[in-house]
Amino acid sequence: MKTLRIIKIGGNIIDDEDALQFFLEDFSKLEGLKILVHGGGKLATQLAGKMNVEVKMVNGRRITDKHTLDIITMVYAGKINKNIVAKLQAHQCNAIGFTGADGNSIVAEKRPVKTVDYGFAGDILKVNTNTLEILLNKNITPVFCAITHDIQGQLLNTNADTIASELAIAFAEDYKTELYYCFEKNGVLQDVNEDDSVIENINTKTYKTLIEQDIIADGMLPKLDNCFHAVNNNVHKVHIGKPDMLFTSTPHTTIQA
Repeated sequence: MKTLRIIKIGGNIIDDEDALQFFLEDFSKLEGLKILVHGGGKLATQLAGKMNVEVKMVNGRRITDKHTLDIITMVYAGKINKNIVAKLQAHQCNAIGFTGADGNSIVAEKRPVKTVDYGFAGDILKVNTNTLEILLNKNITPVFCAITHDIQGQLLNTNADTIASELAIAFAEDYKTELYYCFEKNGVLQDVNEDDSVIENINTKTYKTLIEQDIIADGMLPKLDNCFHAVNNNVHKVHIGKPDMLFTSTPHTTIQA
């Protein structure tokens, strides 16, 4: 069974031109099948400010009204995605940029209104791997931004961590999938003020304990929920840490069932 690596990069890499350049140069050298998933960084927020569109956040999540959706589509699927693809081509890594609408690859539904109306935020229903497999077999790397669709002509803003997790799960039946979340920390930390306090292994039992002890909280909770969703659905390996973990034996966090 072939190995497929799904690698997600966050805003800390996207917002730093030098860091992005270094990462993409290294990423292009990774042998084997791979898919890159990226978030949006600060650019959408900056553009919204220039266009006098109010940025509304609830519990760290963006409220995606119609004007905001227009902006993030321009930024995520346009400037950021195509910039990444162009840089990969410069490093002889043949790549194609994707939203979930392209190739009908990721179908989502508009998030139901409960206590908060998140607007055009999408919750993933299905990943279709057919088109992506054709590209992978031709040694072409898909590059996904954080946008999906609902098959009714509506684009939806969708969490990039969730997209990466669902892609890994969808391919797990036919590939040995490995999921990597790359961000600015060395991994999940015992002490957020100590970069070297990496918790190198977390399983379901220790995860609950870490939450109870308030060691894991806030933005790390949804990321780890996506990790455990993946390992509990046949994803072979899940790792969290700096991009260095892809290329060296640097300390990072491994998630286990």
